[in-house]
Amino acid sequence: MTKKIAFQGEPGAFSHAAASNVFPGEEAIGCVTFEETINAVQSGRADYAVVPVENSLYGRITDIHHLLPESGLNIIGETFLRVEMNLLGVPGATMSDIKAVQSLSVALGQCRKFITEHGFRTINAVDTAGSAREVAQKADPSVAAIASRFAADIYGLTVLASNIEDADHNTTRFLVLSRDKQEAPAGSGKVKTTFVFRVRNVPAALYKAMGGFATNGVNMTKLESYMVGGAFTATQFYADIEGHPADPAVQFAFEELGFFTDHFRVLGVYPASESK
Repeated sequence: MTKKIAFQGEPGAFSHAAASNVFPGEEAIGCVTFEETINAVQSGRADYAVVPVENSLYGRITDIHHLLPESGLNIIGETFLRVEMNLLGVPGATMSDIKAVQSLSVALGQCRKFITEHGFRTINAVDTAGSAREVAQKADPSVAAIASRFAADIYGLTVLASNIEDADHNTTRFLVLSRDKQEAPAGSGKVKTTFVFRVRNVPAALYKAMGGFATNGVNMTKLESYMVGGAFTATQFYADIEGHPADPAVQFAFEELGFFTDHFRVLGVYPASESK
């Protein structure tokens, strides 16, 4: 039976490419917002969601950090996607024909050197995949889109130039979400555990809470803080560690963490991706 995979964006978006990498051959469902993407899994309209959580250039995806802990969904995997920007034109167009480029403002910013070098006029749009679709529909050889090669295949565009981004380390990390809890078994290889917690309102609580991970040799790969409910006094932390809750070192670290927190919840225990 074909599985349905929710992602945020239009067909051809980088999130669509990530979803297809994780679930090849399954049905991808594009959603307008992250809220809609998560709701698709909550409601049963989709079996899984693949959502971006952080980017090597732009840092965390703030919306996901706020939505995920309250979603009731479970993290069951991760994947990394190298973001490669390409100049896409209509069939028959050449580089000399292009006068303007259309894309998401962030994507245009990532390709500033290439755009300046060729003297292209820029057109801001809602997203990269939507730009590819609109360029294909307009069929104007003087206007190109900056988007993924995946989008070029979907909308029948020609790749006029590849990897035109200024930085060659632009990578996005995606999480795979499910309604069902699917924890990686202990001893099954490299595992990550993601959890959220709130520290007690006592002096040096965060410092003391983190001490257990250091003394037990547990590597914390991510620690993010954000306000809860718009209150300056309520801070929640989102963390990733290397290890399984069944590992003795992680158990000891979590036990020590418990002394200094008034809220703690594991969001997922999943295989660590081998590609970054």
